[in-house]
Parts: sequence; C-alpha cells; structure tokens
Amino acid sequence: MKTKKLTTMALLTAIALTIFMVEAQIPPIVPLPGVKIGLSNIVTVFAVWALGPGEAAAILFCRIFLGAVFGNFGTIFYSAGGGACAIGVTILARKILKKNQLWAAGSLGAVAHSVGQMAVAMVFTGTPSIIVYLPALVAISVVTGFCTGLAAQFLVNRGNLSWKTTSK
Repeated sequence: MKTKKLTTMALLTAIALTIFMVEAQIPPIVPLPGVKIGLSNIVTVFAVWALGPGEAAAILFCRIFLGAVFGNFGTIFYSAGGGACAIGVTILARKILKKNQLWAAGSLGAVAHSVGQMAVAMVFTGTPSIIVYLPALVAISVVTGFCTGLAAQFLVNRGNLSWKTTSK
C-alpha cells in the first residue's frame, strides 16, 4: 500500500472518530434507543467512492473499534453488526449508483445499519419483540442517511481532483 493512501486512510479514520466522539456528546434527537444522526458515516460513504470498498471498510472498522475503546466497549457488537450491513450495502450501491446519487447510498446504508443493529439487539437480548422499533428506525435512517449521503456526495464531487491525487 502506498504511503499517500495509508496516510489518507489514517486521516479519514481520525476524522470519522472525532466526528463520532463529538456526536456522542449531542443529546438524542429522538427518544428511541440507538438513534443517532450518524455524521461519521459521511466519511464512510465518501471513502467507498473516493478510495474504494476495501479501504472504506478498513476505515469503518478502525473507527468502530477505536470508538468502542474510547467510548463504551459494550456497544462494539451493535456497531460492528450495523457497520457490516451498512458497508456491504454501500459497496453494492457503488456498483449501481453514480456519483450524483450518493444521497441514495447514504440512505440505503443507514437503513442497513439499523437492520443490522436490530438483529444484533434481538440476538443479545433474546427479545424478538423489539422489532416493533424497526419501522421508526428505518424512517429516521432514511432521513439521516439522505443527509450524510448528500454531504459525502458534495465532498466527492467538489474534491474530485484533490482526492485522486492524494489517494493514489
């Protein structure tokens, strides 16, 4: 791996972790457990398009691990389950969508994240009835994912030349 690409990945991981830690200090916008804006996912969606799927997955899982170490380690399984679903869907969306449709990738990834977290919660709690929260989580995910995807789209489109020279 080239030094420039590794450095870019490290910087994006640091940015995502910083955003994640700052967002953790913001009071919940909705009184449902697990609902967050997901601003650090801007970095994930951006990285899928700017660097590639493997690099984006590495950035995401480093951020998840470090966020759990510096935050609440008990949440690592929820974050990893949701993150794995989200990155998988976002990588698949990259094959279908264009750079001006990252808003859709953001929404799809956010919905997948909610589904993944809900599946982990059902397994760990042994309470399948918590699935009743899923429609509300999906509705919120569509909105927050649209916003994070749109922000990533802005970054990819505005910095297209810059990202190509720093990440290759």
